[in-house]
Order: sequence, then structure tokens, then C-alpha cells
Amino acid sequence: MGQKTIQPTRLSGRVKVPPSKSMAHRAIICAALAEGRSTVENIAFSDDILATIEGMRRLGARIEDIGGGALVVDGIRQGQAMGGTPEIDCKESGSTLRFLIPVALKMAHGARLIGQGNLGKRPLDVYTKIFDEQGIAYQAQGPLLDFQVSGQLRAGTFSMQGDVSSQFITGLLFILPLMEEDSELIITTHMESKSYVDMTLSVLADFGIRVENEAYRRFIIPGGQKYRATRYRVEGDFSQAAFFLCADAMGSAVQVEDLKRDSLQGDSAVLDILQRMGAEVCQEDGTVCCRADALHAVDIDASQCPDIIPVVSVAAALCKGTTTIRNARRLRIKECDRLHAIFAELTKLGARIKEKEDSLEIEGVERFTGGTVWSHKDHRIAMMLAIAATRAEGPVVIEDWECVSKSYPNFFEDYTMLGGNCQ
Repeated sequence: MGQKTIQPTRLSGRVKVPPSKSMAHRAIICAALAEGRSTVENIAFSDDILATIEGMRRLGARIEDIGGGALVVDGIRQGQAMGGTPEIDCKESGSTLRFLIPVALKMAHGARLIGQGNLGKRPLDVYTKIFDEQGIAYQAQGPLLDFQVSGQLRAGTFSMQGDVSSQFITGLLFILPLMEEDSELIITTHMESKSYVDMTLSVLADFGIRVENEAYRRFIIPGGQKYRATRYRVEGDFSQAAFFLCADAMGSAVQVEDLKRDSLQGDSAVLDILQRMGAEVCQEDGTVCCRADALHAVDIDASQCPDIIPVVSVAAALCKGTTTIRNARRLRIKECDRLHAIFAELTKLGARIKEKEDSLEIEGVERFTGGTVWSHKDHRIAMMLAIAATRAEGPVVIEDWECVSKSYPNFFEDYTMLGGNCQ
């Protein structure tokens, strides 16, 4: 893997960020479960999305790239999966893994799911508890992901925690409507990442599926439903926009296109966080920007928006005062231990950060120094460091920068288009 040297410079101009990865995963799966032909538009073919596309192909969907970021999807007929037990390469995509396990059980009576990086460390206990109760066979090998499951998932009442990962809830919501009988999900703890469940319910509704949400404590899923083929356009991704919105609040002059201010994406919280830090959120000519003369420290709850915490930490490091980022334990089981990576790499650039078990305390500095930093082979850490470089005194050298392909393959092309100086 290589190094990328970034000379400090502010960014300026308009940028159209990639479409929402979270919404694209959901739309592709729903289209693949629908009867008939759907079109899903405005897709960025990141590594994670390619994993979901190929996974649904393995389960029997016909998916054709028709150019311009659009797919035509012919839905799966049950039993149409490739011969034998389908093997699905999830790469490093936790969404692909947790979404497709229930789908594979319904559509192919099982699958072998493999993966790379830290994906094998992602817990699957919520599912394995259900499998034990329903007599579904499974086997896990490691350290790289190798999870085999076979059997028939049945409708019923499923109790699960809401503070582990909403991906388990989404995975079941995809497939339980296709069961003959009704089901319900009982959430036994406080629900984190509610917005991700909201996104799932929204996309399900667009494809004709009904789910009743009782205050995130109970979800009632009528059986015997059918997905309806449709044309769906994926909206812009706030988790990627957050990098340029934070750069804007830190002194750049970037306008971000293709964002919905009323988006259900939890990462749209970046607008509220930057506004509370002292930025003015402006909408003009179809763009969003966050301008600030100075930033001040705030208290941030990471539980509903974990993916934007790396770049928000960069802005926090330049705030006057001490910012506390709370409820961030789940960042430790992402592509890397993101809490530690934020602490380790921003500290190398002169930030003042205290790392705690599930939180960060960040005391503001005026600017970053230069230096050599490491992405931890995590796309969000690599992009975080590139944004930090816009306020550094000297060059920032990022090792293993290529990992941005996981979610935003063209990040450094857009960064350079906005005036970033990358070598």
C-alpha cells in the first residue's frame, strides 16, 4: 500500500458527494426481492456496494449495470439461487454480512459468507441466538470471516438488543414480510442508530412493504407480503458529505450538492453538530455549506451517528474549549478501533485528545502540525486525515490511503478538484 503526501491548503468549490451507501444497500436488496424488474439509480460502486450486488446475484437476482450509476434488477424467484450452497464474499462490509444472512436463509436455505479485514470480529450473537432457538445449523471459523449457515428461518417473535447493531433488525425486516405468518421484533434495550432503522422502513415502504413501528420497542411485520418492483433514486450520502462540510466549517469554502435537508440519514446530524459549534448552515442554489468564523466546543452523543465521528473529531480539535464525544463504544468494532485511531493519528498532528473506554475528550488547538500518519486501513480514518491536512502547518503523509475505495473511491479526485494538493 502506498503513501499520499498532502500539502496544506484550503478547499474551495462545489462537489457532488456519492449517493448514500446505506440507502443503496437497502434499495438493491429490496429490488432483488421484488417480483419483476426494478431500476435503482444514482449508485456509487464502492467495494461495499459491489459486495451486496454480487451477494444478491449469488442468491439468484439478475443485476445489470446499465451505466450512469444505474442498475436494472430482476427479482429473485425462491429457489433460483446458484446451484449448491451460495458463497457470498462480503469483503469488509458489515451491512452486506448482517443483511444477507436472513435473506440467504429464506431464498437459498443458507449460504457460506466469507470476508476480509476485521469483518470476522463483528459480533453475530443476535443471529446465532435465534438460530439456536430455531434449530438452524451454523459454523464460524476465523480470524477472517468464514460463516456457514443452513436451515429455514421461521416467522415468530424475536427479542433482541437495540444497542449492539441496528443491522440485525434491518436484516430481519427484509425477510420476515415474505414469511406466510406474522412476526414481531421486540427490542429489549435502548435503541441506538434509530435513523438506520428509519431508512430501512422508508425503503421497504417504497417497495410496497408494511411494517408497524411501535416507538422502536416493538415492530409488527405482517406476513404474506410481496415486494413491488419500482424505480428508486438513491439520495446523496451525508456520511461522505460530512468530510467536506467539516472542512468548510474549518475555513475552506466548499458547497456540497445533492443533499436532502430533511433526510432520514442519521449522519445528517453533522449539520446540527457544526451549527452548535458555531457554523452557519446555508442552503443556496441546490447546495449546502457550513461557514464559521470560529468554532467552540460542544458535547456530542455518538450513539446515533457513529460514522461521522472521525471527521467531527477533526473539527472538535480546532474548537475553542474541550469537546466531549460520548457513547462511542461501537466505534471500537468498525473497520478498525476508530476511537483509538482518532486519538493516535490526530495526536501525531498535534491534537490534544484523551481516549477513554467509550468516549473522547478533545481540547482545542489553533492548527495541526504536519507529519506521517496511518489510515489503519480504514476509509473513514484516511479521509479524516486528509481533512485535517487542510489546517496543518506542514505536509501530512497518509500511509495506506487506498482504503477509501471501500466507500468513496473518488475521494481524492474530488479533494484535488477542490484545490487539494495531493502527491
